[in-house]
Amino acid sequence: MTARVLVVDDLAPNVKLLEARLTSEYFDVLTASSGAEALKIAGESPPDIILLDVMMPGMDGFECCRRLKADARTRHIPVVMVTALSESEDRVRGLEVGADDFLTKPVNDVALYARIRSLVRLKMLADEWRLRQITNLQLDPGGMSGAGNEDSAERARVFVIDENATHIDRIRRALAADGDTVEIATDPEGGLSVLAEQDFDLVIVSLLLRDADGLRLCARIRGQAKTRGLPILALIEQGDHERLARALDIGINDYLVHPIDRNELLARVRTQVRRRRYQDRLRATLEQNVAAALTDSLTGLHNRRYLSRHLDGLLADARKNAKPLALLMVDIDHFKSVNDTHGHAVGDEVIRVVANRLQQHVRSFDTIARWGGEEFVVAMPDASLDVATTVAERLRRKIAAAPARMDSEGLELPITVSIGIAVASNDGAAELLQRADAALYAAKRAGRNRVASSGESEGSKDALAS
Repeated sequence: MTARVLVVDDLAPNVKLLEARLTSEYFDVLTASSGAEALKIAGESPPDIILLDVMMPGMDGFECCRRLKADARTRHIPVVMVTALSESEDRVRGLEVGADDFLTKPVNDVALYARIRSLVRLKMLADEWRLRQITNLQLDPGGMSGAGNEDSAERARVFVIDENATHIDRIRRALAADGDTVEIATDPEGGLSVLAEQDFDLVIVSLLLRDADGLRLCARIRGQAKTRGLPILALIEQGDHERLARALDIGINDYLVHPIDRNELLARVRTQVRRRRYQDRLRATLEQNVAAALTDSLTGLHNRRYLSRHLDGLLADARKNAKPLALLMVDIDHFKSVNDTHGHAVGDEVIRVVANRLQQHVRSFDTIARWGGEEFVVAMPDASLDVATTVAERLRRKIAAAPARMDSEGLELPITVSIGIAVASNDGAAELLQRADAALYAAKRAGRNRVASSGESEGSKDALAS
């Protein structure tokens, strides 16, 4: 995986060295000699990742990182701080201003390349979700309310897989004191079972296990559908660059070096939980918007767009399995007079009443959609003409059996429907719908409140008012 890397350092030899090393690994390298120059480049031509020196005159790396993360254009670019500082306080400070990692000079090549590829891979995933969010916002400007809110990282549910009692105690006490819920597994197999059944914000996995392979454990977590997106924070020995590189390639999100520093633990946990909740929110918003785009807002049924796409699949399945497929076109009788006499609010309530009765009296695997206005379509897999006729007659009787009551208006309106039936042969979705529509008009011509099939619908349509 290649990437555009911005290297920021005030010392030209350091820049040249990193540029040469990264270029040899086929990365596209940009350079900046100051924090101000880095901000300008990142804002105008955002890189995939930034390697940022801490000790620079004027604006140091901490301040530069803080400004990058405060700017909506650059806040999602991963930042790796590269410095000679090795104190845990410096790492924590870097993480608190938004850095994604903190590498100490001299930087190990294996760890550097693996970390770049890991962070870029995560960024690409997040970019995809943000692009979908932007697309949905353009399609539905009112549908993304709250999308800009900050995501909390507090009160997280953290699962720890470790067999070292000292590690477990230190992690539990630090996170519990900060308001998190911590659950422990000392047995990897038992831990995987818990992860498969429960939801967590983060899992901490020790790569120092004596009786199990921590890398394989991380790979299994990544390989399971339920935990594929769960952030993994790995606990690793200082200087174990080869294992760290393999862990990052497997897909861990971050790592913590033994011995555990409490403040660094909290900072890395908060970063990962906040990122997880942000992506969960993007995903949930997208799913809500997709559902809204395919759902009729008045009745909660599928809409015409959904059925138009779904019907092709139903027809393909019917042909593949040599099974019949029936279509019912349902229209509310004399609906125009309801709107003209009582107004559109009452008309909307009549539509909702009919939609509810349709849902109550079709098979669970049938698909109901509001086709438009007062028309509905019911797609019935594995239904012959006889079965479809029986269902249609039942629907007609049930809808006519009781008036639609409008308590707020003090009204009781009798309602009936006409239904046209068509059974798929070799025609496509459009032709099948057309035949069902023709059958519906035949039912209306015959006096309404009745059922007709496509075989009975020969002849031209009369201009009938609904």
